Amino acid sequence: MSTRLYPLYRRGNPQRRVFLPNFFMKIVKSKVDIPKNMVKFEVPLQMTQFDVKNYLEKIYKIPVAHVKTEVILGEIKPQRWKGYLVKNDDYRIATVTLHEGSFFEFPKMFKEDAMGEALDEYEEETEKLKELERKYKRVDPLRKDVPDFFGI
Repeated sequence: MSTRLYPLYRRGNPQRRVFLPNFFMKIVKSKVDIPKNMVKFEVPLQMTQFDVKNYLEKIYKIPVAHVKTEVILGEIKPQRWKGYLVKNDDYRIATVTLHEGSFFEFPKMFKEDAMGEALDEYEEETEKLKELERKYKRVDPLRKDVPDFFGI
């Protein structure tokens, strides 16, 4: 599965061979709710169902029951102010079903409390700034009815 060249082993030297796969798999969060024993991966086009199953079982020792793959066509959109179209690369989505008793749950990356505190601090700062702006705003007595966007 790997085509990388490794340094030639010479007697007396330590053997430094690490076998890495040529493929990569990226976990994708599904837009619709799927069962807990199913996981979606974005994989290269060259990777087959058999490759996905072997990759997960041999490298990560994950019990795989079934693998289903589908090719997603890249988005085609016009280039702005130019006369041609641009197409994103195609990719393959692999839906992996794990054996009974196994399940996958996305880890929580951010603490909800920290995000809430940061939002509260941000709102407090914006209120302080608005109050300072109201306090130090210069009002021209000759232009009371003129909106601010015309300038001072």
